[in-house]
Amino acid sequence: MSSPAERLRQTVLEAAPRLEEMPEHLTACPRAPGKWSPRKIIGHLLDSAAHNHIRFVRAQIEEDLDFAGYDQDEWVRVQAYCESPWKELVELWRSYNVLLARIVDAIPSDVLSRPRPRHSLHRIAWKSFSEKEPASLDDLITDYVDHLDHHVAQIVELPRRDEAPGSGPRGIVPPL
Repeated sequence: MSSPAERLRQTVLEAAPRLEEMPEHLTACPRAPGKWSPRKIIGHLLDSAAHNHIRFVRAQIEEDLDFAGYDQDEWVRVQAYCESPWKELVELWRSYNVLLARIVDAIPSDVLSRPRPRHSLHRIAWKSFSEKEPASLDDLITDYVDHLDHHVAQIVELPRRDEAPGSGPRGIVPPL
């Protein structure tokens, strides 16, 4: 399996052109009642990138992986992503994740893999983590990329990189 930084780059490389070509008017519409529109999803991924940017840097300086969470619905609401230009959101998403991949590439392997007994991944991560088991920065980064892949797949169909080859496409493709 490829590294989280390689997976992140590949997702961005494959998804950005497909996201950019989506008609502006379709990006503002939710897929279904109570669901987020593509603009809200990309906005949420921008918020996730911003929070994880800080986490990836702090985790190299501090001993613990103990980070605050955030109210994702409120962050999306107050930033008015629905009113933001689609191509602007996509370009910012693309650029931010290219930066994060570069940051991840620069992390020394011993820092990346070091088990951290004190962490908050059981509260802030997308996947389940045990509070009682150590976690590593690599776990946090992998969780970030899995989360990003999940949400990108809600907008565009891309092959899964976290499953065996040939296991089929994932995600929900909105009708165009």
